[in-house]
Amino acid sequence: MRMMPRSIVSVIGVILAFGSSVATPAGAATFSFTTGTPDGKLGALSRRASPGKLETETADDFILQETTVINRASIIGLVPLGTPVGNIKEVEIEMYHVFPLDSVQPPSGNVPSRNNSPSDVEIDSATRARSSGTLKFSVDLRNAGLFVANTVVNGINKLPNNVRTMGEGPVTGDEIEITITFTSPIVLPPGHYFFRPEVLLTSGDFLYLSAPRPIVSPGNPFVGDLQAWIRNSNLSPDWLRIGTDIIGGSPDPTFSMTFSLGGETVPEAGTPGQANCHGQTVSALARQFGGVSAAASTLGFSSVEALQGAVGLFCEP
Repeated sequence: MRMMPRSIVSVIGVILAFGSSVATPAGAATFSFTTGTPDGKLGALSRRASPGKLETETADDFILQETTVINRASIIGLVPLGTPVGNIKEVEIEMYHVFPLDSVQPPSGNVPSRNNSPSDVEIDSATRARSSGTLKFSVDLRNAGLFVANTVVNGINKLPNNVRTMGEGPVTGDEIEITITFTSPIVLPPGHYFFRPEVLLTSGDFLYLSAPRPIVSPGNPFVGDLQAWIRNSNLSPDWLRIGTDIIGGSPDPTFSMTFSLGGETVPEAGTPGQANCHGQTVSALARQFGGVSAAASTLGFSSVEALQGAVGLFCEP
């Protein structure tokens, strides 16, 4: 949900002579993360805005230990029974820092807490969508007629209204998996992030399915795992905790959402904001993949120029 656009500066071209270097840095590795498989407990709305329907965003977190080029993802959700896969019109992905980064301080006070929430606004350089040509996707039916115990769709309120709406009850639908390829891969430095997908159907809604929390096999548990959050355009820029704030209980439930990410780490990348970030990062990629052209091809960039542009955005302060 874009509210505070930031300017994107032009990127200086990269010297292709780095392509002759072939040594692979120690620690370079394929990056793979997943929260596991759906647990049948929750379907949370996550949809693009459309006529008569508010934009609604559901986000869950992950951690990067090293600079990483993310070139693929998957999400699992529920659509109305009998929905043809061709009815999925759009997928958009955004990444967020953890509050208070990229956020107004102090917060509005319209929600019980912003501690450990996604930030107010997304990371500009990390938004990808089918409509912008920066991702493509395929859809697979996993389970026709899946029962989910509770849903959160419309009961997303700000204080002083009641925020504990407890969900909107069970639903049965078709479980689908959307496999995403970023045709413009995302480059992020080490850090703690939230991943937010949105899906638009020709009719009906996409309910993002929960996964066990704490994360269990085949998921990848990590220290500092946070619960899932949700907001709609009426609540923005704030977020609510789906379990603690909206559903509640004794004790309050918490949720992960079902997603996976994949790509390649770049251990010797430069540091964003530093004068040598661009050159150091391109040099590291050239060494790691045997040349800049090979790096662009292996990582899924459309050209060396596209890779250079991504590095430039990564290196911005």
